[in-house]
Amino acid sequence: MARIFEYFVVCGIGPEIRTLDGNKGFHGFGYLYLPSLLDQYPPSNNSRCPPPPPQLPTCVLPAGVEFFSSGYDSSDASTFPRSYPIVLTEGDGSKIYVSCIAFRDPVSEDIAEAYRIPPNSYADKCICIVSRSPSFRVLKDALEELFALCFSSSGSSKPLWDIIAHIVSNVPLSTPGKDRILFGIENCLLSVQAPSKDGLPYADISFQPLTQCLDLENVIKLFTAVLLERRILLRSNKYSLLTLVSEAICHLIYPFRWQHVYIPLLFFSGVDYIDAPTPYMMGLHSGVDTSYLAMDGVVVVDLEYNCITTTEDIPPIPEPELGSLRSELMKLLYPNVVSIDQMRSDLRSASEQYPRGSSKPWGENQDLQLRLIFLKFFASLLSGYRNFVESNATDVFNTQAFLKKRSRSTNQPEDPMITQFLESQGFLDYLERCIGSDESNNNILDKLQDAIGRGQNPLSILPPLVEPEIITISDPDLGTSGSGAKYTYDRFPSNIRTEEQEEKRKQILAAASGAFEYSGKHNPNSPSISTGKDLKAESLSPMERQAERDRMVLDIKVKLQGLWLRLLKLGATDDPLSSFEYGTILALIESDAEGIGGSGFVECISEHINTGWLCQLTDEQFIAVKELLKTAISRATSRNDILTIRDALEVSGEMFKKDPNNVPDYIQRHLISLSIWEELRFWEGYFDYLMERSSNKSANYASQVSAQLIVMASHMAGLGLPDTDAWYMIETIAEKNSIGYKQLIKLRGFLSHIQQLRISYWGLSSVKSQSISAHALPSPRPKDGSDQNQQPAEASVVGRSWVQSMFSRDTSARINLGRSGRWSSDATSESGTPPRQDLSSAGQKKVQSNIRVLRGHSGAVTALHCVTKREVWDLVGDREDAGFFISGSTDCLVKIWDPSLRGSELRATLKGHTGPVRAINSDRVKVVSGSDDQSVIVWDKQTTQLLEELKGHDAQVSCVRMLSGERVLTAAHDGTVKMWDVRTDTCVATVGRCSSAVLCMEYDDSTGILAAGGRDTVANIWDIRAGRQMHKLLGHTKWIRSIRMVGDTIVTGSDDWTARLWSVSRGTCDAVLACHAGPILAVEYSALDKGIITGSTDGLLRFWENEDGGIRCVKNVTIHSAAILSISAGEHWLGIGAADNSMSLFHRPQERLGGFPNTGAKMAGWQLYRTPQKTAAMVRCAASDLERKRICTGGRNGLLRLWEATINI
Repeated sequence: MARIFEYFVVCGIGPEIRTLDGNKGFHGFGYLYLPSLLDQYPPSNNSRCPPPPPQLPTCVLPAGVEFFSSGYDSSDASTFPRSYPIVLTEGDGSKIYVSCIAFRDPVSEDIAEAYRIPPNSYADKCICIVSRSPSFRVLKDALEELFALCFSSSGSSKPLWDIIAHIVSNVPLSTPGKDRILFGIENCLLSVQAPSKDGLPYADISFQPLTQCLDLENVIKLFTAVLLERRILLRSNKYSLLTLVSEAICHLIYPFRWQHVYIPLLFFSGVDYIDAPTPYMMGLHSGVDTSYLAMDGVVVVDLEYNCITTTEDIPPIPEPELGSLRSELMKLLYPNVVSIDQMRSDLRSASEQYPRGSSKPWGENQDLQLRLIFLKFFASLLSGYRNFVESNATDVFNTQAFLKKRSRSTNQPEDPMITQFLESQGFLDYLERCIGSDESNNNILDKLQDAIGRGQNPLSILPPLVEPEIITISDPDLGTSGSGAKYTYDRFPSNIRTEEQEEKRKQILAAASGAFEYSGKHNPNSPSISTGKDLKAESLSPMERQAERDRMVLDIKVKLQGLWLRLLKLGATDDPLSSFEYGTILALIESDAEGIGGSGFVECISEHINTGWLCQLTDEQFIAVKELLKTAISRATSRNDILTIRDALEVSGEMFKKDPNNVPDYIQRHLISLSIWEELRFWEGYFDYLMERSSNKSANYASQVSAQLIVMASHMAGLGLPDTDAWYMIETIAEKNSIGYKQLIKLRGFLSHIQQLRISYWGLSSVKSQSISAHALPSPRPKDGSDQNQQPAEASVVGRSWVQSMFSRDTSARINLGRSGRWSSDATSESGTPPRQDLSSAGQKKVQSNIRVLRGHSGAVTALHCVTKREVWDLVGDREDAGFFISGSTDCLVKIWDPSLRGSELRATLKGHTGPVRAINSDRVKVVSGSDDQSVIVWDKQTTQLLEELKGHDAQVSCVRMLSGERVLTAAHDGTVKMWDVRTDTCVATVGRCSSAVLCMEYDDSTGILAAGGRDTVANIWDIRAGRQMHKLLGHTKWIRSIRMVGDTIVTGSDDWTARLWSVSRGTCDAVLACHAGPILAVEYSALDKGIITGSTDGLLRFWENEDGGIRCVKNVTIHSAAILSISAGEHWLGIGAADNSMSLFHRPQERLGGFPNTGAKMAGWQLYRTPQKTAAMVRCAASDLERKRICTGGRNGLLRLWEATINI
């Protein structure tokens, strides 16, 4: 027997208390806590009933649970119980209807005692009735009667849970159109009846809230937005309104159905779902802040203020349907306004001809009329649509023919609203359901069109009313207890627990109580509670754990979709690599041991491409997406996740940008540095996937193999694989499949052809060098996919709070499979020994170097400064190992590190900033730092005291520089460069102004020349002492990221992939250095040999020699696989830091310097001295101490990695 009530559930605070952020324990009355399922009937051990949805507690208490010092107060409306319905949608699209009553209930004594909660405290509790039937009224009436019975002073004749058990177990589901069920709860009689299935769908709600909250025009506008499947967000401070309006609008679009995400009442912590790119209909309490969300294209419906806003136009309904719909709605909603001009007359004939309006109270008749008005609208809009159904064709509906016919009949052009509607999922679903299926016989839209065509009353299409059969459900135990006892309660009672449940509850509370006592002994002022084990995880059943994981996966994918779209919508002046969107996506990819973040990111790109996205990126987006895909593929490689790598390979071949010559440059070309493409097993697995996916199963096998190998060859050429390597792998796979020599010859010709096409576009620079040039060294990067000593994956601190909570679990063991989908790691050669590095240069030192990890920051390291030997003299004397490093972080702290104090390197922590620290500099006695909080702080290096706080910039500070004479030079994103006097705490002057943010700055204290560049693509030069601007150096077309000034020479590096050499005195561009395949983030000028070193996001380090005939690149170094962040050149040493946490130290032997003339120095003389083993990390900044052969990098996880090249382990 199908039952109308599927479950009775109680949700609230359980034995394990956690805040919404996941912190265990009771933290006070001002916090919100996670709700738990406390009681249910049927009980959880009933094997015949499926368990309630695991997300039910979160959904019925969307704001979470709050503790209170008092309960119900008749004079305080905020303490009144609240009754509201919610609707849940399961994975198969079926709906669950829940009626809820939330109220304040006393906290259980055992919980209060275990968590030291103040006595007589109250907490939110919610009782619910769950049903598969949309019988909102009977669900509400039954639940309210049970609630009133519980707290009635007269009490009940039976225990409350016995009454609940009776109605849940014995009240059947009404047969539509045939019977009516009567049942009682104590002395209250309730009934439920479902209408016939031949009419309109069962809607046990009132449509009046919709028409009362929105005026006629906004009702039509919302109806249109839903019909066109926009992203709909309803806002109200009443839960009931959100659900009732959502259900009403879904019934008004009948016979079409909403096919997308449907969450009428969204729990507060799921607010990020709003950024999902797919259509949805959600309801959110108006008290939840959404100001930080993009909300682009979201139709926001404010039910409190009768307001609808959206950034995208909603095409209006065309005439004559719009006029007819508006007229019909006016007659129904405002009858007195429509009839205000009607003549008052006693003549019978006149009153019959012109019936006067009436103002009857809203009831079921008005609900029916409203639904018929919209149904008649569809009948008119789709008039004659059945003539354009082509049942035997691929396209079941001839859209173009229908639109042309409508244009001719209305004498109007094709309307965008109708065009979009005919392409919607709702219309396609309707065609599948109602044409050529059993539902076509009961198609109410077709019946209405036929009735209108015959001039019949539209009500004639509805089935006639039939007197239902009365079925009475009685409680045989009611009134037979004999004693006449009454059951009264001062709180909602708990159901009887099993011994196992009681024992588990006691264990959890005992652990909580013990943890509280332990923490009290060690930290009596801390109210937080932490236990050694996660008892909540142990208490979950396998089904609940799977449901929790599915929810987490869905949550991650929805967040990734929203972040991806927001990343693509960043403006031209925004830096994607510093954005919240980029940092959060990167954190999801890096922090996820199971690969949900990486695979989800690639999946959302693939879905976006499938929706018709053109795949063209701006230069800034190109950089960000490339780095994200590199990270996703690297993580997938370490997990042996061939599926994610395969999908990433395919999407990388779709996304592109256009260079200045309008030639498309695909992301795929920039993934060549990843070692996975050299794996034959990967391409074998990819070939198997292509063969399985091939749709042309009837083709000749050899032709089918050749077609898929051509696809593979295209990807290999797109990646830039050397021709010999690509041909070896293609030939190997072809021979295994015995395709014949003729097909093999065709493949060889095709591969050669596309390789020539690629080279004609990009030259040979993108291909990995297979031989060692006269001066360059091969890459020392080992080909193993993992590093046994690698550090934990680093995640961006942006958005870290929820990222860490999702991935706070142990990494499960990985299973190595063969070609079926995964492969084993190639960390060792066939002989079982690790692959050797081929470093044959005479200057190469094969000695393992010393690396220390400095811990102290809790956020990403965003600024690093190396203190020179001259600067530390006043502190610790003239010691050779006394080079300090000063770091700044998103945790708003500045830290001073002394590498000479091994094991206790942290010398001081400077506190004062309220935003991330972006720039640091120092002199002998002071440290100066600039932050996103728009302030500049000067500290005393010896006492670590804050000396001055300089305020005057209107945006984040990007550059700082200590000058002689107690002066400080600062630059910021407000486009200004300011000079400050530290002694008087004043801004002496604004010495330079740019039209946009300043990103880099150089100053020569001996000449007073200042150079700065940034987002306005102009390199500006000022003479500060003369108080004038000398030059505006024009030439770059993108942001200037780096600048270096030595004497009369300035070198700039830009996002336009070029570096430029300028003359300060003449203000002219002497050379353009354009051989990189990405933005140039670091430039350096070697004064001794007048040479230039450039580093780019392509991972290449290029050495340029200044000759009489011009500048040429004499050396390329490829040991780094990610963006070069820092280049620091001395007389004999060169330090490099890169974003993949790799570092390198170059040396120029002194004996060779004697032969150098004053001009035409040999830049190729730089030789790689040493490079440490790279670890898996993402680096934000790097600094070098060439005097002591140290390089330090700052990671996104707050760790500093200090490498001392001259010390052996």
